[in-house]
Amino acid sequence: MKRFLLVLLSLGLVLAFSASAMAVDVQISGSFYAGGMYLDQTTLMKSTDKSVPNDVSTAFYFQRLRVETDFIVAPGLKLVTRFDAMDRIWGGARSAPGTPDSQSIATRAETENIAFDWAYINYDSPIGTFWVGYGPDRFWGTTFGDDISGHSTGQIAYFKPVGDFFFGAIVYKEGDNSKSAVTAGTTTTDQDADKYVLFGVYNLNKDINFGLLACYYRDASGRNFSSWYNGVLGPNTPAYGHMSSYYLWPYFKAKFGPVALEGELNYAWGTITSETAGDSNVDVQDLDIYLAANVNLGMFYFGGQFAYLQGNDPGSSTRSGGITGQDGGTDWNPTLIMFNQDRTYYAGPIGGYDGTANASAMTNAWFGQGKVGVHPIAELDINASLSFAQADKSPVGVLNKTYGWEFDVAGTYKITNNLSYMLGVGYWFVGDYYKGDSNNNQLRDEYMLINKLTLTF
Repeated sequence: MKRFLLVLLSLGLVLAFSASAMAVDVQISGSFYAGGMYLDQTTLMKSTDKSVPNDVSTAFYFQRLRVETDFIVAPGLKLVTRFDAMDRIWGGARSAPGTPDSQSIATRAETENIAFDWAYINYDSPIGTFWVGYGPDRFWGTTFGDDISGHSTGQIAYFKPVGDFFFGAIVYKEGDNSKSAVTAGTTTTDQDADKYVLFGVYNLNKDINFGLLACYYRDASGRNFSSWYNGVLGPNTPAYGHMSSYYLWPYFKAKFGPVALEGELNYAWGTITSETAGDSNVDVQDLDIYLAANVNLGMFYFGGQFAYLQGNDPGSSTRSGGITGQDGGTDWNPTLIMFNQDRTYYAGPIGGYDGTANASAMTNAWFGQGKVGVHPIAELDINASLSFAQADKSPVGVLNKTYGWEFDVAGTYKITNNLSYMLGVGYWFVGDYYKGDSNNNQLRDEYMLINKLTLTF
């Protein structure tokens, strides 16, 4: 009898756990890529001193697995997660603990193993959709300025469609330095960074939509030496303080037959309020503009894009040039070498003289690009682009503004619906910006080969 009861109890437990498991539906999506990169030079400097080994190239393989998993608990209710795993150079050295990762909120060492970026509740209620938890941040309008590939934030969000309109309100916790178990040494009450967002989108029809995002951002981390803007804004910058800034980001997308147009304007203004005796407040401002046009003629297509990102004028009392956090974004990669996330993330910045360097997201720039492409067969896309970039303002100690010209050719072959292979080559005619404070400094041009095998699921 005892054995019989034990068997019944065991079966009951199995059924109970099975019922719980069957109540959750799981949807998995994501991507994996493995690529190879050859960069002809790791520095733009061409020294006449033969004892200086400045003609070093680099070549390596790299990969990343990114997985998004939705746990659907009930109709309209799910838990959304996303993690990166094995994001590393094959056989390469592991990153030092604590090294930040531009593609994740985790550290570089964590993403080289496994690191979660998203974990939030998505609830489609009768009055609208709610998100609560760590979720995507910095995505709006066009790809320009976006950082959804790497930036996530703790948030409470609300979305509501109303006819042809779509509205939203989000509260982001960008940084928290309150006294807690992990910040036991904190002595200042308010060192947090908070962002408040309202937006609306209007869909005129299936081919035309536009919207406006408004944001208030308050960064009080400058009350300690942890603020990113301390010490980098030049003279008369408060040693202690907090920044309050406001943002307006309108965008549009429109398609007229074979012609597709899009644009975005990102404007921010505010003040760094001094909390140091004798220091003055500092006004901040940023203006970024993006426009793009593409014409699809079936087998052939062509187009172009333009971007302006305000630079910081050393002679002005107002600080600009990415001070408010605006930039071209790590999701927008207009070229293969200049301002490209893959190149910077895996090969690092390419430096010139006197601290000049080409890193990832675009700032302080005028940028223009023309592109042409062809689909000789349905599975193959080949395109070529010519780009020009120069600084909006010359930093202190830099005599010239020209970043240079870049010519890129890339081809992507769709092996299956989920598997594609890309091969690209870029040549950068390096501009005199990287000569720094002397026109006598010698530069070398740069070229790169990259190939990438990408699986989506």
